[in-house]
Amino acid sequence: MVDLAVVLPPQPDDRWQLAKQMGVTNAVVHTLEIGDGKTSWSYHDLLHTKNWYEDAGLDVSVIEGSVPLTDRVRLGLEGRDEDIEEFKEFIRHCGELDIPVVCYDWMVGIRWARTEAHVEARGGSLVTAYSDDRMHRDGAEQAVDASREQIWEALEYFLQEVTPVAEEAGVKLGLHPDDPPRESLGGVPRIVNSPEAYQRVLDCYDSEHNGITFCQGNFAAMGVDLPETIRRFGDRINFVHFRDVEGDADNFVETWHDEGPNDMLAAMEAYQEAVDDDVVMRPDHVPTMVGEDNSNPGYHTKGRLFAIGYMRGLMERTEQ
Repeated sequence: MVDLAVVLPPQPDDRWQLAKQMGVTNAVVHTLEIGDGKTSWSYHDLLHTKNWYEDAGLDVSVIEGSVPLTDRVRLGLEGRDEDIEEFKEFIRHCGELDIPVVCYDWMVGIRWARTEAHVEARGGSLVTAYSDDRMHRDGAEQAVDASREQIWEALEYFLQEVTPVAEEAGVKLGLHPDDPPRESLGGVPRIVNSPEAYQRVLDCYDSEHNGITFCQGNFAAMGVDLPETIRRFGDRINFVHFRDVEGDADNFVETWHDEGPNDMLAAMEAYQEAVDDDVVMRPDHVPTMVGEDNSNPGYHTKGRLFAIGYMRGLMERTEQ
């Protein structure tokens, strides 16, 4: 079983009330994607945020995106141990405040990549897209000098160091796939780009606290059977991004949740059967609709309202 969640800003605005009006009380704090750019959390930062949400009748269910994780750690460079200690302290603070899930990624140098943000979709709505030809035109230089083996070693070292702390703190980690899930981007190797890669991650430290953020659009771009893959990793899925794309890891376009090529009801049935009861799922990368300025593509409000209604309908269908 899964429960619904939405990304909400760190300070109250209309989106907080809209979430409650939709019957959603699980908040995902993702300050990077809502424009705050915050990259560090002290205990008092977390306490302030948690208190503010709770006073409004909302629960902080996940912190994602702008967590204190540096490329020194992702690359295994000098100074990584000091940075890992900062991450461990962050995890301990989350545990002390009963914040159950932290979503992180292992994208080095270039993070989430899109080459277009104004692709017209249904009714003149706008969605984002990725084209590898556009991304790598004009022979752009490699963003970071790193090998695949170096990045894998750094991730496995990180998991061995951090997962025991997460276990002790009662916090579950959810590793987000590379977006897009290619072999490389900007000349930099990408390693979290297939079910086989995830199996290696999970085998590195066998614990429910070392888990997956199942970003469904990225798994779709990998070309996998979504329901089968959800069931394969079900007990290690700690957080879900519910979305769909048309295309593959080299070229894709985001879609409306009800208009993509994948069977979203079959995916929801797989989540309901295979995933633990305390896992939350949020809509991801929604279209920009009429009256919205597309200043934050994929994260405006009206498409999110549609997506929550659609997802709730799918959930009710699975319960019949």
